[in-house]
Amino acid sequence: MGNVKPVPSWLKNLVQVAVCGALLAWIFQSIFWKEGQDAWERDQRTPAWKQLTMLQRLEVSWEHGPREVWRNMSRVRPGPFAVSLALMGATILLGIVRWRQVLRVHGLDLSFGRAAEISLVAHFFNSFLLGAAGGDLMKAYYAARETHHKKAEAVGTVFVDRIIGLFALLVFTMVAMAANLPLLDADPLFLKLAGVIAAMFAGCAAVLFLALRGGVSKGLPQAREWLRRLPKGDFLERLRDSLKPFGRDRLFLAKSFSVSLLLCGVCVLHVQSLVWGLGLDLSLRHLFAIVPMITCMVVLPLTPSGLGVRENLFVWMLAVPLIGVEHTAALSLSLLCTAGSLFWSLIGGVVYAGLRRKHHLDEIARADAATD
Repeated sequence: MGNVKPVPSWLKNLVQVAVCGALLAWIFQSIFWKEGQDAWERDQRTPAWKQLTMLQRLEVSWEHGPREVWRNMSRVRPGPFAVSLALMGATILLGIVRWRQVLRVHGLDLSFGRAAEISLVAHFFNSFLLGAAGGDLMKAYYAARETHHKKAEAVGTVFVDRIIGLFALLVFTMVAMAANLPLLDADPLFLKLAGVIAAMFAGCAAVLFLALRGGVSKGLPQAREWLRRLPKGDFLERLRDSLKPFGRDRLFLAKSFSVSLLLCGVCVLHVQSLVWGLGLDLSLRHLFAIVPMITCMVVLPLTPSGLGVRENLFVWMLAVPLIGVEHTAALSLSLLCTAGSLFWSLIGGVVYAGLRRKHHLDEIARADAATD
């Protein structure tokens, strides 16, 4: 049998963009349609809504829908919105703290300022690059540039940082769901999402266990030989070995896990501040289950930066009778959350532009020094 050709990256990106566009079009059109119908019937216009052609209904929907969504978003109070931006920044700050803890296990004492620069750049690429790992790839690239003798270890810290953060998120979500069982029974969607998250928890726990014990080579000795035969096999083997110290350092695991749980809590408060700003009647207890459930689903590499997935889940989950938030308000809440993330992504873009210029000048200076 011939070798199976890998799927081209451009095709994967195209599929992601298509899924993202379809999900966004679906949720926007559904809400705009409802807003258009409500406005038409409220004004008692003729003919009746049902007598309009499909094209006429679409025209009315897009006349009233975007205006209503913008009206909902623009009524957010400045104070709570500013708090939400600060809390979003706090999540990035906690991520920096956790990554520096990971780096210290290998004796890589990256300064807080440098780690902040790299993390902001990673956040920028996570928001604007297609795929799920754009930011992590940039983070690994810059981490490897910080050392000449521990490049594999530096790259490994990005993987460990991500897997510990994901596992903490899943633990946080499992506990929050257990504390909100009536909410899970409120709609079949919640039960389906809970099943997916439980499967993600089991899978992540297995990956984390294997990663922190150095892979499966103890049970499968041939796995190590197979690894060496891969392209850059020596680097991959060093990368595998670099993960073992994390599993032996229980104090590190406890501190990193604690920071990750705190980060999850701050994410919920970030959304809660926007709920207050919009004046929505939504309990903090329900948010402690809904926000991490949505975050778990956004982690899946379905669309760029989770666009479309996040908006649909916010609308569907907040519209259940037990909560009863209007679709337009729920969509506005989701868009404001995205706006907060994009605000920090733009700051990361500015940092990235500065880093590129700085490194380019550094390379020129080194080249000039070598010729003298």
